[in-house]
Amino acid sequence: MSIERDRLRADGAAWKLWGPYVSERAWGTVREDYSQWGNAWDYFPHDHARSRAFRWSEDGLAGICDDLQRLCFAVALWNGRDPILKERLFGLTGNEGNHGEDVKEYYFYLDCTPTHSYMRMLYKYPQAEFPYVRLIEENRRRGKLDCEFELIDSGVFEDNRYFDVFVEYAKETPDDILIRITAENRGPEPATLHLLPTLWFRNTWAWGYDDRRPTLTGVPADATRGGAPVIHAQHYGLGDWALYCEAPDELLFTNNETNAALLFGTTNATPYVKDAFHQRLVHGDHAAVSPQPAGTKAAARYERLIPAGGSATLRLRLCRTTTHGQWRRGPFDTFDAVVAQRQHEADEFYAETQPAGMDEDQRLIQRQALSGMLWSKQWFHYNVQEWLDGDPALPPPPAERKVGRNHQWAHLNNAEILSMPDKWEYPWYAAWDLAFHCIPLALVDGEFAKAQLLLLGREWYQHPNGQIPAYEWCFGDVNPPVYAWAAYRVYQIDAKLNGSGDLGFLERVFHKLLLNFTWWVNRKDAEGSNVFEGGFLGLDNIGVFDRSAPLPTGGYLEQSDGTSWMGVFSLNLMTIALELAQHNPSYEDIATKFFEHFLYIAAAMNNMGGDGIALWDEQDEFFYDILHYPDGHRERLRIRSLVGLTPLFAVETIEAGLLAKVPNFTRRLEWFLAHRPDLAKLVSRWFDEGVGERRQIALVRGHRLKALLKRMLDPNEFLSDYGIRSVSKYHEANPFMLAVDGRDYFVHYEPAESHSGVFGGNSNWRGPIWVQMNYLLIESLQRFHYYYGDDFTVEHPTGSGHYCTLDQVADDLSQRLIRLFTRDADGRRPVFGGVAAFQHDPHWRDYLLFYEYFHGDNGAGIGASHQTGWTGLVAKLITQQAKHHAERGPDHLAGSPPPRVAKS
Repeated sequence: MSIERDRLRADGAAWKLWGPYVSERAWGTVREDYSQWGNAWDYFPHDHARSRAFRWSEDGLAGICDDLQRLCFAVALWNGRDPILKERLFGLTGNEGNHGEDVKEYYFYLDCTPTHSYMRMLYKYPQAEFPYVRLIEENRRRGKLDCEFELIDSGVFEDNRYFDVFVEYAKETPDDILIRITAENRGPEPATLHLLPTLWFRNTWAWGYDDRRPTLTGVPADATRGGAPVIHAQHYGLGDWALYCEAPDELLFTNNETNAALLFGTTNATPYVKDAFHQRLVHGDHAAVSPQPAGTKAAARYERLIPAGGSATLRLRLCRTTTHGQWRRGPFDTFDAVVAQRQHEADEFYAETQPAGMDEDQRLIQRQALSGMLWSKQWFHYNVQEWLDGDPALPPPPAERKVGRNHQWAHLNNAEILSMPDKWEYPWYAAWDLAFHCIPLALVDGEFAKAQLLLLGREWYQHPNGQIPAYEWCFGDVNPPVYAWAAYRVYQIDAKLNGSGDLGFLERVFHKLLLNFTWWVNRKDAEGSNVFEGGFLGLDNIGVFDRSAPLPTGGYLEQSDGTSWMGVFSLNLMTIALELAQHNPSYEDIATKFFEHFLYIAAAMNNMGGDGIALWDEQDEFFYDILHYPDGHRERLRIRSLVGLTPLFAVETIEAGLLAKVPNFTRRLEWFLAHRPDLAKLVSRWFDEGVGERRQIALVRGHRLKALLKRMLDPNEFLSDYGIRSVSKYHEANPFMLAVDGRDYFVHYEPAESHSGVFGGNSNWRGPIWVQMNYLLIESLQRFHYYYGDDFTVEHPTGSGHYCTLDQVADDLSQRLIRLFTRDADGRRPVFGGVAAFQHDPHWRDYLLFYEYFHGDNGAGIGASHQTGWTGLVAKLITQQAKHHAERGPDHLAGSPPPRVAKS
């Protein structure tokens, strides 16, 4: 076992006291919004962030904090030209971007261990003035049919005139953190850079609940501290800490308080406020900082002239004040040796985690994917009741808040470390994102993955009615119910790594899932017919209407995906119950219940309400949504999209040996099938034994399975060189159109950014490739193959004349997704599209970005550039493919021709 793995298991909680838990954007969030009508982006804009104390959380560049975010550390930068001290990342709000919100910076998570014993990230900082105004104005000028205007398009990186700023953290002990900041000048001339490693307390005293103030004080250098000046931090809950700063030019102090005089024209609570360091450097106002070495925000200022091609390195050490007595010759004596040791341990940990058979490029991709997921952990704080009521020390919020956003979630009170989709564009947890995150996270930290899934079911998260909170913008929205699937997959991964499954975890999460299932049945089945109209279901603008909003036709949608997801949910809960029943027979009853519920869902999909109307269309051999009008008549929405492929997800295989272990379940199941033959015939291959005498339960039978796969594997429809598209390419030449009350609604195939403003317009499910949905398709194909075996083959790609087993198809789709990131024969990574620097420059080409989704034809990354969360599933696919290659040999995919190479 590696040292890091041993550290994680022996004392992981202590080592995780400090981590990368600081957001990259706290401004423009729902939590900080106290406006009348919920205009979060406008109420707390980026321009306020440097001057206004945050109420709920902090943000910073490459920041870390303790697990309750009492004390924070981050890096601030100034190149001598910018109008703003660079303390946080900049981006466009949802109202400013032509495709919605979007970070306009370049930063990369390069390394991280699960205990955060070693972390490394990179920020690229231009030497020219940062083009804040131009980025806003140019993107505002562009329409939805235009590409986004990115930072690299502005020319600020020309001639390599920028700094690569690497930030490393290495812990000697859980409460002793070594910090190394290295700035490398990539440009052709010497350039000056101001670096301000900054320490501050989150403002907890200004809101009227607890007026105790922690303190930061400066202590001059002396021999007992190795000649390093110190910022001493005292906090009533966290204790006494010290930041040792090697050879700074000076220490600066102020307070983490709002500059109310600047922003609102009122009196400041203190003369020294949050934006003092900005005023001091950018505007030369020396009076802005405190003349006394005391406050609640402090920084060590370093001004360095860095030669062309040269670098400057800063060393700091953050630790408890009791630590310095253990040093022989000061805080930096063994500094570099400890950092090197933690780097070596990180290498050892990933070498242990990554199976043999992976090439170096795949190892790099996987390590950065997992590191990005670990860096994206964030302390999330939101007490909805306090937010609704307002704080005692501040004016009350507008009355509209009581009936506005999230007012039905007053029980929700969050203050934990959570896995985020990303920490700029989505600096809040999302239930279905988090479920996918936990799969690759289980490879490196199973306990954290399990804790995350349990957390969403705790009473201060899950609604009393059983709903799981969706995401901060609207907790009451509806995400696909993948929570049960994730819980069982994490259980399986954890069991494989540790030799036995955590039944305690599985049982705890199961009871919360029962509440959630009941909510779905009671709230999302309008007619009690087992056909579900889930609404949004995470797929944003995939339909012709915004599925979260009232339909322009009135009535409601009977959703193929909503109903299929409930079939998946039923099978997942049946599978979990059967696992628990092997240790506690009382779970056999509930396993039977979910088997029966699955059959009722299958029946409803084939004959809704007994009216003979099915979600399956015999003519097209595809599943569609049904639009149910107020007058009772129904209409199929013939859009070929992932909505029609989701029935493939509902498949489970039961081992013959399991049935003998759960005799009560087996007896009731056979009675039900015998007495309800109308339902029994819907179960795919229950009475026919498959490979190894296995039985299968699925929404899709052999014929329908082949019909769906014929479309899915057709390059002219769903199959891209880089995965399965979210909408069929058929709609490129044949858009779907629906006329309602004199207005035409369209769905086109759109391989890149959305041309529509439906659901905000920044998320596109009308053509691009989404890794998490592809991952579910791959797992489903593997389960089908597990039952059918090698005798069941399909043409892949459709029209090619090549036939493959379903397992080979699953492996080929996995390879296509991995190929998004790997270099092709010309050394290009599809994810980077046509951006030359990323494709060829040695200082860019090996720094990966894990985008929200990908171009449906050429694989270029689109959407949130750091949504490593569910795109981090590629790490699991890389591990799986390496193992398959080792077990089956290089000829396993011989039945499938290599994909075409599309131009970026």
